[in-house]
Amino acid sequence: MKTLVISDDNPRDRSFLVEVLSLYTPVVTANAQEALAACQELAEPWLVTDIQMPGGNGIELAKQLWTRQPATRVLFWSQHSDETYVRALAKFIPAETVYGYILKNNPAEILLRAAHAVFSECQCWLDPQVRRVQARSQCKSDAISDAEYDVLIDIALGLTDNTIAERRYLSRRGVQNRLQSLYGKLGASTELNIGSTDSERVNVRSRAVALALQRGLINSFELEQEEQLLKAWFAELK
Repeated sequence: MKTLVISDDNPRDRSFLVEVLSLYTPVVTANAQEALAACQELAEPWLVTDIQMPGGNGIELAKQLWTRQPATRVLFWSQHSDETYVRALAKFIPAETVYGYILKNNPAEILLRAAHAVFSECQCWLDPQVRRVQARSQCKSDAISDAEYDVLIDIALGLTDNTIAERRYLSRRGVQNRLQSLYGKLGASTELNIGSTDSERVNVRSRAVALALQRGLINSFELEQEEQLLKAWFAELK
């Protein structure tokens, strides 16, 4: 039986994966570092991994593996279909890579079907809900650019326009232009039918963050990591 590396910090989830995927020989790991070490022992690793794990997420794990071992096949198994993860994957998935993305709320037979597609049939498999998020992220009218995403992160962290300009090497006008584009794509003012007479009732900046959270463009896990990057940047300024 082909070796299958399983990585999840939740013992119950790990046991479930081992039980359902009993057709494979499991190597069970509890975090990204352990999974990376286990995969490095294999010529063409097969990996089932959670996305949110202490000490490194599953997407960064896959990125490292695909860089070192391009033939690695990965099935992401997560409770999150957030657009932030779909965006991150789209940036570095090699053209010929076989991967899958399945949500944890699926029954065992769907998990087994997804694993069979990725590992046995060498076919990509995307959860229908993830596929919808992917389609939206690629739609020209709704897709958030990397530049707009950067300023979204910054306003979610509470930075002023001047601070964003300094951090992103922009003029203040450049920051405001990106914010206006971001607001338009998120519908930060139009969704509530905010007009000129009552615009003071809603802070569009805060509204944009709220809509981005609802859409899954940002989440608390990613913001914690961005907070650490921000602290490091502030430390360099001193």
